[in-house]
Amino acid sequence: MHETADLVIRPATGADLPAIVAMLADDPLGATRESPDDLTPYVAAFKRLTEDPHQHVMVAVRGERVVGTLQLTFVPGLSRRGSTRSIIEGVRVHADERGGGLGTRFIEWAVERSREEGCRLVQLTSDVSRTDAHRFYERLGFTASHVGFKLQL
Repeated sequence: MHETADLVIRPATGADLPAIVAMLADDPLGATRESPDDLTPYVAAFKRLTEDPHQHVMVAVRGERVVGTLQLTFVPGLSRRGSTRSIIEGVRVHADERGGGLGTRFIEWAVERSREEGCRLVQLTSDVSRTDAHRFYERLGFTASHVGFKLQL
């Protein structure tokens, strides 16, 4: 089990992209949709994200090594009496770091950051095949409350 005391959570930089994309590709779903050998589209996307004040691509770093990533988005809205919500996406923990508390610390950080922003709701989605992730999120207090739909374009 890994300690989380030496973990630093910080905004991602362009230099972190190879590690981030490698983690995105390191599972059965990601392996079919990510291209770690060609970072060109990720560099363009990262530029768009860093220019948007509502988007926060974060990394968890142990020593000099990126061991986790997530994207936290703040969405102002009219529903829920004009409240802001946050969306957590792209959560990944390096394979050799799983099970040591890093994921819990990372999600707890995102929830706390959402509170600081005045969010009234934190939401996330997880592919139906990720049953281990579903149990993880439920242990952290999330509930499976909606049915999600996607349209590939």
